[in-house]
Amino acid sequence: MQPGRTGLAVCMMVAAAFLNSLDAIVVRSLAGNVHPLMIGFFRSFFGLLAVSPWIVSRVGLRASPYRVLHVVRAGLKLASLVALFIAFAHAPLADATAINFTMPMFLVLGAWLVLKERVGVSSVAGIVAGFIGVMIIIRPGASGFDQWLLFALGGAVLTAASQLMLRRMALRDSADRLVAWNLITTVPLGLIVMLPVWSMPSWSQLGLLAMQGALGAFNMTLITRAFGMAAASVLAPLDFLRLPVVALMAFLFFSEIPAPQTWIGAAVIIGATIIGTGGMAWRRKPPVDKS
Repeated sequence: MQPGRTGLAVCMMVAAAFLNSLDAIVVRSLAGNVHPLMIGFFRSFFGLLAVSPWIVSRVGLRASPYRVLHVVRAGLKLASLVALFIAFAHAPLADATAINFTMPMFLVLGAWLVLKERVGVSSVAGIVAGFIGVMIIIRPGASGFDQWLLFALGGAVLTAASQLMLRRMALRDSADRLVAWNLITTVPLGLIVMLPVWSMPSWSQLGLLAMQGALGAFNMTLITRAFGMAAASVLAPLDFLRLPVVALMAFLFFSEIPAPQTWIGAAVIIGATIIGTGGMAWRRKPPVDKS
């Protein structure tokens, strides 16, 4: 791997961390005015618009051996987005982001329970430590318990379930088709669940929603290209940059200051994720979900 390409890939991942953090800022800015189900639909809709030229020119949709499974995975992905958006709208942004880092642990747990993959002692220890980190942040039973953070945890579980399906479906289908079908099927599902809470957004709100969808598509394009230029073991840990970036943006935009237990719990979760995955997911390039 050429050093220059690796350096460029690292820069792209850092940029992706900033773009990903903007998601939380947009959702919080729209909170109380635009329902999370509407945010989920518009994010998918504008994201699909942004990548539709790529789908039309490069992806043979009819060749996919799946139909129903695409709908199921799209439903899981949409539900995970909405759950995370609910957390972003109501809970401290740094706390919600830190808890969302548990997704790889649920992925390992699901691979063990559902796919019957072998899991070592280090993975079990990492999973246990990760849940301890979650408890440090959520503090169940304490006076400062924030029930909205449970949505961030639920979002991590749903994302892991979607990724487990992606891993199994990738055995018989191409990554491009899986990504394209996921985007295409998420939009009508998002429309159906959004209709009961529909209200016309203002032009400024619609602009934020369009920006969120376009930035989301651009963000995943950066990540895809970065993983094609450098080793996953170098790039994957950079995803943890989202936490300090979100914390900084939350302070600048909303004057939020993370509590000490947020940083302590996040450190435990990050360490647990590294131990729990054993670096296995970082030594190979995973299928990339652009949705």
